[in-house]
Amino acid sequence: MIESLHSPHVARVKALIGSKGARERREQGLFVAEGVQCAREALTSESGPQLKILYATENGLSKISELDLDSVEIVEVTDAVLRAMSDTVSPQGLISLCYKPEAKFADLKATGSSTFIYLHEIQDPGNAGTILRTADAMGISAVITSPDSVDMYSPKVVRATAGSLWNIPVFEGVTFDRVDKQFTGIQKFLLSSHASTSILDISIPGDCIAIFGNEARGVDASALGVSVTEVTIPMAGRAESLNLSAAASIVMFTLSSKVAG
Repeated sequence: MIESLHSPHVARVKALIGSKGARERREQGLFVAEGVQCAREALTSESGPQLKILYATENGLSKISELDLDSVEIVEVTDAVLRAMSDTVSPQGLISLCYKPEAKFADLKATGSSTFIYLHEIQDPGNAGTILRTADAMGISAVITSPDSVDMYSPKVVRATAGSLWNIPVFEGVTFDRVDKQFTGIQKFLLSSHASTSILDISIPGDCIAIFGNEARGVDASALGVSVTEVTIPMAGRAESLNLSAAASIVMFTLSSKVAG
């Protein structure tokens, strides 16, 4: 049982979630996931990020008592220690220290009915996490991010995924030029408020890639350097625009229904 706030374990976790956390996560190949749902996924997933250490209070362990914990390194901590490690206001008593996946983008393959999501310079952790969570729900094949996008393993993104980070492959820092070269010939759709083609009117005979731009700037189709089809979401109401994650959710639902059909 760790009782000291000066434990090296506390320092390690705080470094991974602190102001220089992105560098620490990159150098150590580790990230921190808080909460019951993330702990459950980390303990049961065979394909997602693998668990290194589970930090838990007595109360936290009681929330996952039905799971097999015999092969897991569990470090019990006091409530005060876990609060010191936590990035949340109300910790749930469980903090998972996990290995960042080492999947290579070059190994990602299209199956003939694959749908990929490409996030171009997305900055908001909540948007990124929600989009990944929706992608998981809609059966999206993978989420790809551009250079200068938010760190998908930052604490806020991980929390917003609500465990979906363990269910869908994520590839970070991939230029769109590289995506295009790897998936030449695949339909590429760019969500744009200036487009004249409705997302409802497109047909998808095979694989496709949906592109979502930065929250404030979007992305200019010409800046991508390849041919893409710009699409928009028809809106019957009076709202001027949609939050990025809401718009992305509508697009992913529409694409998934078209691919399934």
